[in-house]
Amino acid sequence: MASKRSRPATGPVRRTLVRLFKIGVFGTLAAIVALVIAVVIAMASLPGYDELKSSPNGQMVRVHAADGTVIVSMGPSYGDWIPFARIPDVMVDAMIATEDRRFYMHPGVDPIGIARSGMVRVERGRWAQGGSTITQQLTRNIFLSNTRTFARKFREIILALAMERKFSKQQILELYLNRVYFGGGAYGIDAASRKFFGHSADRFTLGEAAIIAGLVKAPSNYSPTADAAAAVGRAKVVIALMRAQGKVSADEESTADPSDVKLAPEPKQNSVRYFTDWALAQLDTLVDETSEPIEVWTTLDLTMQRAADNAIRQNTPPGTQGALVALDRGGEVRAMVGGKDYVNSIYNRATQAVRQPGSAFKLFVYLAALEAGHKPEDRVVDEPIDIAGWRPRNSSGRFNGQMDIRSAFAFSINTVAAKLGAEVGFDTVADMARRFGITTPVDTHPSMVLGTSDVRLIDMTRAFAAVAQKGIAVTPYGITKVTNAKGDLLYEHQVDTSRVLVAPYVAAQMTDLLQTAVNTGTGRAAQIGRPVAGKTGTTSSNKDGWFVGFASGLTTGVWMGRDDAKPIPGLQGGRAPAQAFAAFMKVAVAQRPTETFDTEVTLPEWQLEPDDEAYFGQPDESFVDENGNGPNAP
Repeated sequence: MASKRSRPATGPVRRTLVRLFKIGVFGTLAAIVALVIAVVIAMASLPGYDELKSSPNGQMVRVHAADGTVIVSMGPSYGDWIPFARIPDVMVDAMIATEDRRFYMHPGVDPIGIARSGMVRVERGRWAQGGSTITQQLTRNIFLSNTRTFARKFREIILALAMERKFSKQQILELYLNRVYFGGGAYGIDAASRKFFGHSADRFTLGEAAIIAGLVKAPSNYSPTADAAAAVGRAKVVIALMRAQGKVSADEESTADPSDVKLAPEPKQNSVRYFTDWALAQLDTLVDETSEPIEVWTTLDLTMQRAADNAIRQNTPPGTQGALVALDRGGEVRAMVGGKDYVNSIYNRATQAVRQPGSAFKLFVYLAALEAGHKPEDRVVDEPIDIAGWRPRNSSGRFNGQMDIRSAFAFSINTVAAKLGAEVGFDTVADMARRFGITTPVDTHPSMVLGTSDVRLIDMTRAFAAVAQKGIAVTPYGITKVTNAKGDLLYEHQVDTSRVLVAPYVAAQMTDLLQTAVNTGTGRAAQIGRPVAGKTGTTSSNKDGWFVGFASGLTTGVWMGRDDAKPIPGLQGGRAPAQAFAAFMKVAVAQRPTETFDTEVTLPEWQLEPDDEAYFGQPDESFVDENGNGPNAP
């Protein structure tokens, strides 16, 4: 009896185990059925093969110069679609060896790879090795994101299984090799081949294929243009994997040297980027948001752009920066240089920098005076003046007595500008500046007539362009039209000539003054052998030098200075900036007919000694600039 009571109760345990086994079996069958149903549903929802081929990721933007030349391609690049039959075997072998060695054996998901990835996860305490197949990577690339969640991984598995049921292995490889991201904006092997090697993807050496295949793991880390040594090292790993899997022989492995691969030269980031950065920032306001590739047609003239780049590089004093912007009659930006070297500094001094314009600001003082009834031949007196305790001085340190307004402007006489500003009202001068397109704050202190308010070069240039256009407002623009890849028009610019800023006779009189400044005054270095009208500007302690002027329908502004606004000995508007203007304009208007201005300039009857801006040598100890400052200022 005692022995029977100590016998284990095997019946209930057995029944429990059987019940658990049945539950497990039914659970597994239910999971399999659910998985099959999910895969079938996913298969039905998958797009067709042709649709998958024609649905690129991201937006491609190609920017054209005025002559149609493509100057910048931005966003993803796709190259040509390479059918599987044309994809070199070495490229297919390199990719499979690197990313999915059991590609032809698994159903879209590799259980061995997943198990290995899980073991590494347990050993290291973090995900350090991926278990995704090529098919999984393709589904993630097309349909999903890279967020690391179990929900995303589950959807990835379902879609991968569905794709393997719907498409052949060759089709999956063709999609993958034409869609995967290789860095540098290149999607697909053709775009990558053209970017890194300069040829199409229907031919690859072993070294090239190994470099391309090695990029998939981390495009930014192994890019041959960013880190050639890392790219070569990764390519050697790829070739070793190919050798281990029997895809290449020992001799091929030993003779293949990825470091011998010739890389295509990277396009230089030249001054054109100053223009494209400025112009493309306006796209959001011009066209509705779209993911399709677009073509952007711009106003940039490549001949003028090269001339502008050379003019700034060759004439800007050492240790300083320079900027130039050129506007055509309708506001078309034909050239833009925001600095001496875009690679070293992307800061656009033509559109972003705000600096004092010095005497170039007198444009608005004299516009206000002419609109108030003054004429170029009116007589004024250059004499000491006191305006609420402010006593402006001339850069020459002298007062010249009676002269006409034309001469006072041509030789940049500060006292006369101050008198005229006080007469018409400093608020009126500020309003005139704003009327002509100055977008930065303009103060109304008396000294404002000498250019103490900060302005942008592009704003000053548009103001002078409006004078050249007989008082009609000019709005700078860089994009003429936007089309999609099919050529459908998405946007087209319309030039507005309806805003009249001043009467034509005021603009004509102002042109008279500006032409005299170039013919006989401070801007003589800007002469180019045809009629030119313009004005120099030099700020206190020679921190900034300006020249803005126009000829043959083209208006150009030049600024030079240091970004930290430190003084630059010898920098004056009538020297380097005027010389850069002339160097540029001689090329820019060479193919344009010579145009005389609407007003015939009457030169002064007596010759006034020009202020120091007109000299081309270094200033002597007695130099005093336009604002009455300098080493010998009282």
